[in-house]
Amino acid sequence: MIDQATQQRMAARLQRLYGDAAPSCLAELLRRLETFAPQLSDPTRSQWDPTDCVLITYGDMVREQQRSPLASLSDFMVDAGWHQLIRTVHVLPFYPWSSDDGFSVVDYDQVDPGLGDWSDLSHLAEHFRLAFDLVLNHVSRQGVWFASYVRGDTPYTDFFLEVDPATDLSDVIRPRSLPLLTPVETSRGLRHVWTTFSEDQVDLNFAEPQVLLAILDVLLNYVSRGAQLIRLDAIAFLWKEIGTSCLHLEQTHTVVKLMRDILTAVAPHVWLLTETNVPHEENVSYFGAGDEAQLVYQFSLPPLLLLAFYQGDATALMDWLRQLEAPAAGTTYLNFTASHDGIGLRPLEGLVPVAQVQGLVDALCARGGLVSNRRGADGSDVPYELNMSYVDAIASTAAAGDGGERFLASQAVMLGLQGIPAIYFHSLVGSQNDEDAACQSGQPRRINRRKFQRDQLTAQLRESGSLAVRIYEGYRQLLAVRRQQPAFHPDARQVALSCRYPALVAFRRETDRPHESILVLANVGHSELQVDVSAWLPASQLADLIAGHGRIDPTRVSLTAGQACWLMRS
Repeated sequence: MIDQATQQRMAARLQRLYGDAAPSCLAELLRRLETFAPQLSDPTRSQWDPTDCVLITYGDMVREQQRSPLASLSDFMVDAGWHQLIRTVHVLPFYPWSSDDGFSVVDYDQVDPGLGDWSDLSHLAEHFRLAFDLVLNHVSRQGVWFASYVRGDTPYTDFFLEVDPATDLSDVIRPRSLPLLTPVETSRGLRHVWTTFSEDQVDLNFAEPQVLLAILDVLLNYVSRGAQLIRLDAIAFLWKEIGTSCLHLEQTHTVVKLMRDILTAVAPHVWLLTETNVPHEENVSYFGAGDEAQLVYQFSLPPLLLLAFYQGDATALMDWLRQLEAPAAGTTYLNFTASHDGIGLRPLEGLVPVAQVQGLVDALCARGGLVSNRRGADGSDVPYELNMSYVDAIASTAAAGDGGERFLASQAVMLGLQGIPAIYFHSLVGSQNDEDAACQSGQPRRINRRKFQRDQLTAQLRESGSLAVRIYEGYRQLLAVRRQQPAFHPDARQVALSCRYPALVAFRRETDRPHESILVLANVGHSELQVDVSAWLPASQLADLIAGHGRIDPTRVSLTAGQACWLMRS
């Protein structure tokens, strides 16, 4: 039974969205919730803690003969002991799809037979909590919903946005340098439908209540299938209103709040994560007043951290950390450096001069990276994201010596920040650029989406002394140490420190117990630093949790180029 206060909140949100149609929409929604609530009840989900960590992976990242990829992935991770280091696995879209490596969904309710079936995901859930993608801005042009629209079947004729191509859409903010409208022959004649991302990904019309209800059915199905974290893909583009930017509209935020109301009522163990690759202030708006997403990606972190290592200067990163507000109670950041997508550049807007961004793009493209563009307001193409393995991106900033150590230092910074860390599969296993995949497919993002045969990956991670093994073993150690420290609780305080060394990243994580405080330091430069940290962490001796040294003089902490440390009172 949904309590009266929750029903009233839902009614108010639906009224803002649909006006006179709100009461009937609420009645249909409540019928659905009364059906789903009993099977969704799961009080076992605790609040986050230092052991929380998310692994991002495709369902077929690990393959072997005569087994489903999802089963191979699950067994590989368990056999390697990853379940002892990682709490949640985000399986990127595993549904039947037609393009964009899964993000053009043909059927929301099925597992792609090429990956496995629902029982494989249930097996994975025996060892990890699961995160699913809700790809709700658009569906595949090859899917059942769009086929019904083309035929003229109701209610699907209202499921997609038809726009006269003569309409002025110049205010719309674009993530791609592609046409916004795509012509389609239908039973009712030629129509032009809204396609934010590609002609194969047709945007849904959320101004139609039946679309919202259909997507809420998908949400509830995913929760019933075991998802405990729901990633709202491309949520910022959800609601369209001609004459506006069609980005972050009030109605979009209202839809997220409604989803939060629903999950709080019937599945309070499930968290919402919004995916909004935009400047920081826009990104964190999806926390709302604590009534929207519990988690938002920390999108400014990957490019700022990379820029710091590229320039040998952490000034922009530290300036950002000093002004970063602590998330409100019940919310937190999802910190990451790499994902299945590229390294977004829009989150640098307002933080870094355009010339510095272009310098980074030019330098990394000269070292094997690729760049994807978006269409600017003036019609020109501007860099949207860098496409490159984060391992190669950071390692390429090494003037000499071991790029693997610099990469692990970047990860030590990310893992130390306030929030929950998210680690891309390829970062953990030390993968480098897959240039052949990007070239053969014509898709820049595939440079960082390599797929492995299980025996080959196992052999790679046993190749003593290799870059992959050094990263893999070093990363596992970081994760093992991190989960034991109360100061790395997502809610523990973070204090960004001021110092006279431009190459130094320095911040402290602390609880109410002084002996639990941890000082995170990283030298992004190309020469050794000696730092007096006695004012930051008063003690007669310090211990480095990463290196295992327990007798460090706080007045003379030495950091080689590209080294990071986690210091505690010894």
